Amino acid sequence: MFEHKSVLLEETIESLNIKPDGIYVDGTLGGGGHAFHVCERLGENGRLIGIDQDEAAIEAAGKRLSPFKDKVTIVRSNYENIRSVLEGLGIEKVDGICLDLGVSSYQLDTPERGFTYREDVPLDMRMDQRQEKTAADIVNTYSESELYRMIRDYGEDKFAKNIAKHIVRAREAKPIETTGELTEIIKAAIPMKMRVTGGHPAKQTFQAIRIELNRELEVLNQSIDTMIELLKPGGRLCIITFHSLEDRIVKTKFRNNENPCICPPDFPVCVCGRTSRGRVVTRKPIVPTEEEIEENSRAKSSKLRVFERS
Repeated sequence: MFEHKSVLLEETIESLNIKPDGIYVDGTLGGGGHAFHVCERLGENGRLIGIDQDEAAIEAAGKRLSPFKDKVTIVRSNYENIRSVLEGLGIEKVDGICLDLGVSSYQLDTPERGFTYREDVPLDMRMDQRQEKTAADIVNTYSESELYRMIRDYGEDKFAKNIAKHIVRAREAKPIETTGELTEIIKAAIPMKMRVTGGHPAKQTFQAIRIELNRELEVLNQSIDTMIELLKPGGRLCIITFHSLEDRIVKTKFRNNENPCICPPDFPVCVCGRTSRGRVVTRKPIVPTEEEIEENSRAKSSKLRVFERS
């Protein structure tokens, strides 16, 4: 069953400023948690477009949103294709877009999807199972320097160099095929005294592989400007991130859309001609309450940032 507790739910719904007759896009539909609450606030002429690349998510969301029948359109795609998805539906601009960038609990908790380091299953990690390349391909074909770069940059793991070296050494004997095998290799690369303290030793490397495989940061980076462009005046873009790499991209992109001028600070007037596309609503990100973190530990690292189109 596709279970996913929506993080920062009320804060996101509130930040979207939902108009009953507006058009809203949930670019990471998942199980339909945020979308359900958007739909509840829509009137006769309101619409929700849900986008997700995961087949299981689409099936679950379809059931969950079935009470809202005609108001809802679900498209299997990646939110990086939002412009063509909306064009295909004859929609030019929308009133709000939300993204929840976390891996869904369902994906983490369904062992055969290969996201988990808690069980021994084939290394997969594809968010879209139509994609051919899997986590096993990355682990077995990337050079040591590529693995090192990926684990350092996307996993922010200080043992990245050693982990990369251990992966390359292990696969010389035989291909690394399962999450369990990879976890053992990572453990061996981290000094014993460090393993006792900070979290699961494989967590950061698994995160790095998942981000690389699904091009998560690249897609986010390339899509924010487009999403802001697709908003009507007053329309809002709400993005929930789960680690500093994503949050940094959102923060920077929002700031550059609010103040895109590239003239030297000592110029008396702007000559670059770049004009602001709106304002950052959240000077500081909105974070979950203590209660939410107690109820759902996965909410702990989440942050919500909001941009409003002018």
